[in-house]
Amino acid sequence: MGNKLKEWLKKKERILNIKQRVISLITEVDNGKYSNIALNEYFKENRLDKKERGFITEVFYGVIRNKIFIDEMINKRVKEIKKDWLRNLLRISIYQITFMKSDERGVVWEAAELTKKKFSVPVSKFVNGVLRSYAREKDEEIEKLKAEGKFDILYSYPLWFFEKVKKDYGDKAEEVLKSLKKIPYMAVRVNKLTYSEEKFEKLLKKNDIKIIKKVDTVYYLDSGAVLYFDEFKEGKIIAQDGASYLSVKVLNPKPDEHVIDTCAAPGSKTVLIAEFMENRGEIMAFDIYPHKIKLIEENCSKMGIDIVKAVKMDARKLKEQGKKFDKILVDAPCSGYGVIRKKPEILYSKGIENVEELSSLQYEILESASSILKDDGELVYSTCTITYEENTGNVKKFLENNPQFETVKFEVPENVNGDFDEFGGFTINYKEEILDNFYIAKFRKKGE
Repeated sequence: MGNKLKEWLKKKERILNIKQRVISLITEVDNGKYSNIALNEYFKENRLDKKERGFITEVFYGVIRNKIFIDEMINKRVKEIKKDWLRNLLRISIYQITFMKSDERGVVWEAAELTKKKFSVPVSKFVNGVLRSYAREKDEEIEKLKAEGKFDILYSYPLWFFEKVKKDYGDKAEEVLKSLKKIPYMAVRVNKLTYSEEKFEKLLKKNDIKIIKKVDTVYYLDSGAVLYFDEFKEGKIIAQDGASYLSVKVLNPKPDEHVIDTCAAPGSKTVLIAEFMENRGEIMAFDIYPHKIKLIEENCSKMGIDIVKAVKMDARKLKEQGKKFDKILVDAPCSGYGVIRKKPEILYSKGIENVEELSSLQYEILESASSILKDDGELVYSTCTITYEENTGNVKKFLENNPQFETVKFEVPENVNGDFDEFGGFTINYKEEILDNFYIAKFRKKGE
């Protein structure tokens, strides 16, 4: 056997092994595990080069993002698939054929080989037939979906969500749907209490990591390798999206103020508040779950912050703590549809009733937080979602019921795209290529 053939077989064997692992990862998500947790754990436990990590990330997230479309294509060709492994292999292969610049014959061959090893020759022939049929007909299938207006299937959204986006965004709906399926970038923030942007940029250059975008101290990178650097373990950098960062920037907490983070876990915004305050003053960080209080404390310790008191408390009952504050951040629990790029699986586990329940909860927390704000104090309300009820709708309702409050104008960095609503709330939306979709509104309590 020649060296070239040996090399080719070795390469193919590694590809097959990697695909086997992607199948396992998708199965974990199907069984309820968050995609980002599953992938991060896998990368921590396995040594892979940059190319391999990139391939796994794209195929893994690509299948989850496009699951409705892919499953529609499978179900048109197969009556029943009893084995999850087999369905996930077909999903991976159809994703590659449709969305990646892959050699179709090579994809089909790899799928057949994997099936042969896992089951038998007859089953591998079945897989070969399904994939070859799809490869021949995929262009026709896509055009048919467009012609029939079935954009919910084409872009892989539950019908209720598709209809909701059409209602909220009108003729911009298709742009919104496309935007939410874009590939996310790794985002980290420099902890200015212990590190500098200059040092971080030197570190990136040394490791050949490119900066995709920069929003103040938040960096979007072409590699997630920074999560394994000592600087990350030491708290010099922290994983945080620019949208999340902006909610704290808009709040603008200052040294020696008394500040609340109402729904604080795991504490990334809490430590950022402390950084703005130069680790001087008082921060109360609340969360309803005891185990999450520990996460907040661990994050603060890691970042060298000692002005935070983490307390178990229902944010709907803030009056019970008995004090009033200068600044309050209400980053409320939400449906999370602004972070679909990072957690695409959330689309498949919730319905419109979840949006309605959450908007009601958010309003309760907003009302509760407003009751402990000092006169002339400021409050920021934010969510990582895109629905009207959870964003502008809640702001409108709050202003109608609380005339002692007014909205405050604020600026966003020039390189962050989105729109202000009629009340001055800002949505980072489909216009933004890199940052998470996010909503931010700022209130001031009028002095007597």
